Amino acid sequence: MDLKVFYRKVRETEAGIAEAYPVVVSEETPDGGRAGVRSEVSREVAARMIVEGRARLATAEEAAEFREQALEAKRQAEAQAAASRVQLTVVSEAELRALKNALRPAKG
Repeated sequence: MDLKVFYRKVRETEAGIAEAYPVVVSEETPDGGRAGVRSEVSREVAARMIVEGRARLATAEEAAEFREQALEAKRQAEAQAAASRVQLTVVSEAELRALKNALRPAKG
């Protein structure tokens, strides 16, 4: 393929993509590429993948579903990170009694 033609197609395809980071869906390729894998990529990368026949733009429903799954994965990762930051302090029985006595209101 002529490189000028290739890059012209890439530029034209890129100009037709509205989003800065569109979601693309991979196509099956002879070199082992799996079909149906969704990714969010830059407009330039999406255009190149489309021209090369390795991907297509995701439909609005596919893109919304992908972004919702990514958001849920982020929430779960943040929850795990927060859970790992929980701090525990081991207190001996004598220290516990001393703390309880310190917190009791004074009589009198």
